[in-house]
Amino acid sequence: MDAHERITRNTAEVVTEEEIEALADDPDGKRAYVGYEPSGVLHIGHMLTANKLIDLQEAGFEITVLLADVHAYLNDKGSFADIRHTAERMRDQFIAYGLDESKTQFVLGSDFQLDDDYTLDLHALELETTLARAERAMAEIKSGDSVKVSQAVYPLMQALDIPYLGVDLAVGGMEQRKVHMLARDVLPSIDREPPTSLHTPLIADLGTGEGKMSSSTGVTISMEDTREAITDKVNGAYCPPTVNPEPTDEGIGRENPVLQIFEYHVFPRFEAVVVERPEEYGGDLRYESYEPLEADLESGTLHPADAKGALSEYLDRLIAPGRGQLAD
Repeated sequence: MDAHERITRNTAEVVTEEEIEALADDPDGKRAYVGYEPSGVLHIGHMLTANKLIDLQEAGFEITVLLADVHAYLNDKGSFADIRHTAERMRDQFIAYGLDESKTQFVLGSDFQLDDDYTLDLHALELETTLARAERAMAEIKSGDSVKVSQAVYPLMQALDIPYLGVDLAVGGMEQRKVHMLARDVLPSIDREPPTSLHTPLIADLGTGEGKMSSSTGVTISMEDTREAITDKVNGAYCPPTVNPEPTDEGIGRENPVLQIFEYHVFPRFEAVVVERPEEYGGDLRYESYEPLEADLESGTLHPADAKGALSEYLDRLIAPGRGQLAD
């Protein structure tokens, strides 16, 4: 697998393809970053972008993980003391999950976001941005139903973080797309380069296959889950025997979250997946890539219950190293 394929695999979008190709031509020493609010235990949404960071490390990138304590405070996620305690725990969990500690720099937002130069540049961006534009950028990542002034400033800080961290590539889920597009629009106004960005897909709600998985509104899987909890959640997951489920009666589109987790979480981290089955049901199935597993589910060769059993096993293997961090 060449650098370009490793950088772009399992992505929903890159902006722009020309800029990504230039990075792929010479990735050594380049720096990519993701920012996370330290607002809770590491969960499957963090793990998806973490998988992409691992890909980027293997392609030659150095990684910055922004543990955005100021952002979390502005988004009403608790006191600074609580947020910073969570940040320390998340750092340990990311390393346990598989990030190369020697190639990963963890930075608190408060390490630089309270400096005079940053504050003045932030005010300059505020002069360039309407409240409506800031609210649109924040729509998919804000807490609560109403927009506070702090949340309107939040996406401008995300934009400004990119040049202040000195990164070449901004990584995030598709919910971060509007923020990155805002950054491309406003950063040139303060003589900063517009960021190259890469967006990972969103996993559908585990129980319904609708919308996106969220730890605040539905069932998700986290580093604090026991093997038994993972099994219970996966066994209850929406998993029709197809990759393209029928919409709901209300016409709402659905995805198969079990297949999505196999594609974006399991296969990037394991050379092969073995689905264990009794001989009377055909014996074990071995998959070295995602597509044959998807095809077997579609054809009926692989039963959803067997797929769920294997998913529980491999998710437990991924999550188990991080559980020990919860006791600290």
